[in-house]
Amino acid sequence: MRVLFPYLAQIHQIPHSLPVAVQLALRHPQIEVHVAGVSPRHLETVRQMLGRHAPQARIALKRLDIGWEDRGLMALGRSIAGKRRTMRLNRDYFAGFDAIVTPESTSLYLRKLGIGATMIRTGHGAGDRAIAVSERVGEFDLVLIGGDKMERRMLDVGIIRRGAYVKGVYAKFDWMLPSAAGRAPLFDNGRPTVLYNPHFRPQLSSWPKWGRAVLEHFAADTRYNLIFAPHIRLFDSPMRKLHEHQLRRYAALPNIHVDLGSERSIDMSYTGAADLYLGDVSSQVTEFLYHTRPCAFLNAHGVQWTDDPNYRFWHMGPVVEACDELGATVDRAFATHADYVDRQRHYFTSSFGLTPGQTSSPHAADGIAQFLDGQAIVV
Repeated sequence: MRVLFPYLAQIHQIPHSLPVAVQLALRHPQIEVHVAGVSPRHLETVRQMLGRHAPQARIALKRLDIGWEDRGLMALGRSIAGKRRTMRLNRDYFAGFDAIVTPESTSLYLRKLGIGATMIRTGHGAGDRAIAVSERVGEFDLVLIGGDKMERRMLDVGIIRRGAYVKGVYAKFDWMLPSAAGRAPLFDNGRPTVLYNPHFRPQLSSWPKWGRAVLEHFAADTRYNLIFAPHIRLFDSPMRKLHEHQLRRYAALPNIHVDLGSERSIDMSYTGAADLYLGDVSSQVTEFLYHTRPCAFLNAHGVQWTDDPNYRFWHMGPVVEACDELGATVDRAFATHADYVDRQRHYFTSSFGLTPGQTSSPHAADGIAQFLDGQAIVV
């Protein structure tokens, strides 16, 4: 049995499935595990994580072939190649596997290329947005999910079926939490630290409308430190160097740290280091709530969110409805956090189905092996 874990998107997806690949190799040696990536950075990130967490695992690595157009764009600063182009170029390679385990849904395109492998989805987040219950999820043969919240939503819309999903999985926690623990603080001034983590989609993100105002606010309000670490896709383009140049004034301030997409922006360094989460629709708030802390949310698009299940996480702290309310809302989030603690704990448990310190990649690997052996999963 040959199983492939391909990484076609940005590196933030790697920790969502690589721990599962390792456990599959260690616990089920009859399965040959392969990992493939689209760039040297992808493979270097994989090698570093394996060296740090599982040097004993026997996993074959390969860099996928990419075309001349993508080589040019990546030379200019984009971090990935076109996914469908990459799959077409590497069709014969993908065809050599019995199963393909992926964090995202674009890989279903392999079916259109005639690849008959069992398709397994790990996902790469635990938020409430509608994309989490997209019909495309239902096209996978096996789906790994978190806790009760996602199980109920997916069963209600009919995109998962009994015996074909593994519950209680969020593999990123297995490695990223220990990696982030004990790191030196980013600031040594004793002030509370706010993490501003805007999403990358313009129609959902606070960045296009309010982002600069947020940075200006914390440049002036030095009562707080600010980590500006947006979703890794926000500035992933050939224009990245220009964006870094435009933001260097903020990065030079002693109370602001800017990271547009380093490994630290994906390994929970910042969600672990911050005292308050400030964001819009990124599922990183769910990871932040591993330890209950104040949250505030930016409603830059005037969303009617209170009864919308896609914005359930906005009930974990106060919501900024107008940008000039930012300072007062952040202060209120700290002052009223006790009112949200029980709600945050329940939200975390229902999102992941895990208790702090519990690992889930062994459970995920066993479920995959069981499914590939023709057995239905018992939840």
